[in-house]
Amino acid sequence: MRRLNPEEKALWGKVVASVRPLHRPAARVRADVPPEPPPEPPPEPPPAMPSKPAPKRAAAPPAAKPAGRAKPGVTLDASWDRRLSRGLVEPDATVDLHSHNLATAYDLLDRRLDQAVSEGARVLLLVTGKPPADDRRPVGRGAIRAAVGDWLAGSRHAADIAAVRNAHPRHGGAGALYIILRRKRI
Repeated sequence: MRRLNPEEKALWGKVVASVRPLHRPAARVRADVPPEPPPEPPPEPPPAMPSKPAPKRAAAPPAAKPAGRAKPGVTLDASWDRRLSRGLVEPDATVDLHSHNLATAYDLLDRRLDQAVSEGARVLLLVTGKPPADDRRPVGRGAIRAAVGDWLAGSRHAADIAAVRNAHPRHGGAGALYIILRRKRI
């Protein structure tokens, strides 16, 4: 490797001075180039003013959130979800909440969950009825469907529930849910 003559050194110095890197190399330090001073930290924002609490929103549909998990972040594996979405899982038991009010629906669901857990069932089909598409009635409909997620999360069987998923159309579609129960460990 040959050394640069003074003219080439001067020209190379101009080239190096005019070039700006696209991104900063992590551990590359050159002895002949002085280091750039660190950028100034941004000014601290003023302290936040207390604000009004946000209005409470309606709860998400119960099928979207798995209820009663013992360990956070644990859910069904991909094969379970795939089989459920294709309608390949046959429910071990069915609970139909049509023609029930909130109190009787909750009691029936609690009893059937107790029975399914004691029998070692894995999949419970919960038929709530389809939520109304355009509800023009003065009394809201779909109250049972809206309350199911909270019921399951607060149930005495919450630790036995692995997941809650929307049912396949052959099992009721938007009007039903699968409740997947945990396998009993011995």
